[in-house]
Amino acid sequence: MGTVALGTSGTSAEDVIAVARGNARIELTAEARTALAASREIVDALAAKPEPVYGVSTGFGALASRHIGPDLRAQLQRNIVRSHAAGMGPRVEREVVRALMFLRLKTVCSGHTGVRPEVAQTMADVLNAGITPVVHEYGSLGCSGDLAPLSHCALTLMGEGDAEGPDGEVRPAGELLAAHGITPVELREKEGLALLNGTDGMLGMLVMALADLDLLYKSADVTAALTLEALLGTDKVLAPELHAIRPHPGQAASAANMLAVLAGSGLTGHHQDDAPRVQDAYSVRCAPQVAGAGRDTMAHARTVAERELAAAVDNPVVLPDGRVESNGNFHGAPVAYVLDFLAIAAADLGSIAERRTDRLLDKNRSHGLPPFLADDAGVDSGLMIAQYTQAALVSEMKRLAVPASADSIPSSAMQEDHVSMGWSAARKLRTAVDNLTRIVAVELYAATRAVELRAGLTPAPATQAVIEAIRKAGVEGPGPDRFLAPDLAAAESFVRTGALVAAVEPVTGPLS
Repeated sequence: MGTVALGTSGTSAEDVIAVARGNARIELTAEARTALAASREIVDALAAKPEPVYGVSTGFGALASRHIGPDLRAQLQRNIVRSHAAGMGPRVEREVVRALMFLRLKTVCSGHTGVRPEVAQTMADVLNAGITPVVHEYGSLGCSGDLAPLSHCALTLMGEGDAEGPDGEVRPAGELLAAHGITPVELREKEGLALLNGTDGMLGMLVMALADLDLLYKSADVTAALTLEALLGTDKVLAPELHAIRPHPGQAASAANMLAVLAGSGLTGHHQDDAPRVQDAYSVRCAPQVAGAGRDTMAHARTVAERELAAAVDNPVVLPDGRVESNGNFHGAPVAYVLDFLAIAAADLGSIAERRTDRLLDKNRSHGLPPFLADDAGVDSGLMIAQYTQAALVSEMKRLAVPASADSIPSSAMQEDHVSMGWSAARKLRTAVDNLTRIVAVELYAATRAVELRAGLTPAPATQAVIEAIRKAGVEGPGPDRFLAPDLAAAESFVRTGALVAAVEPVTGPLS
């Protein structure tokens, strides 16, 4: 599983994924413990003063004008957690909740929140024990943090609410903490607020989406190359000198990937044979331009993620000079925008992949392939309905591409009158990534079958490696109609697990 050390300077995408997906253990560094203790001293000193300080001795949000006396402050912190744990809807995935908690702990360890070291240690202990709070789909507007999701996590730290144990069973959180020897926390001034006030859920989902999309864009380059090959297209449009005169790095990388996959192919360059073509259709010829633009969008999103991973998001924050200041850094706009940008790019990548698949199945545009790649067209329907499924997924992708961040809905008696909707942007991006995986899988299924139907022509060594690997994975080749759903599911798994890229890279070298 490995171990991730948390200090005061943030964390990395690799560490987020190690904790969220790989169950890596978390250790707090001595530096983090020192910073936690120092910032807590500042909060304790402010709590002892008669002047009200937001988050320390006042109410929250629209109720911030009320000064709270020392005898009610512990109750105030418990109440904010209980009242804000108001999520509804289906449970959020385990990996998302683990990323959410880990990233909140990252900010806590920065020394800018005023949380005691023992609270931070309890957060680490809960994650290390494999305890996952029950978090619901709805409850965050992406402003003042992912409030309801983080509140459900904080509730578990208090030994309240429900959580999932390492065995996958949902039980009362108090029982799970006791079973693992973890003492519930008793929150003090500012701590309840500090546990809720971050953009950690949307950031965690962004980090994981970027990892998934990195693999998917490589996979889409491979399937685009296989389709070009199956359509007897030309690889001349992939020449580096053509992409150098429009110097988008993503475009160049995509073209280079496709060219590497097609090296040594006996199918490319036949576009001037029996059915002469001056040039291939856009969906084939412009594949690097579309996939490349998506890659460059990912590069921008990665920059935003890296900045957020280095950030300390809370309100108010404890500054090194001892001030505790209110701020607006909890607003999710920077993360929300790139989550939406990625959904738009993913939808377009899915759309162009579907157009290539349709071209493979249409006898009027496939340059000699049988209708729908069927064994006996008319008796067999071939992949006709596989393309329907792909088209339905693309249509859904287009709906998911509608930006969530362009929306805003006022809350908290107009105190929080402009929100980011970043959590919603992240949730729909996760669905988009899943759908894109299936879309790429359908193109892969069609393209491998089409290549095999080109009798007498020798595909590229990389293509041959893909066909051999996917057949070993249980995806059958050309033949009479059969129950198609299991084949498509196996193709999806082949893409999702990285087996497609793994089959190619021993031949091509690492793809960009």
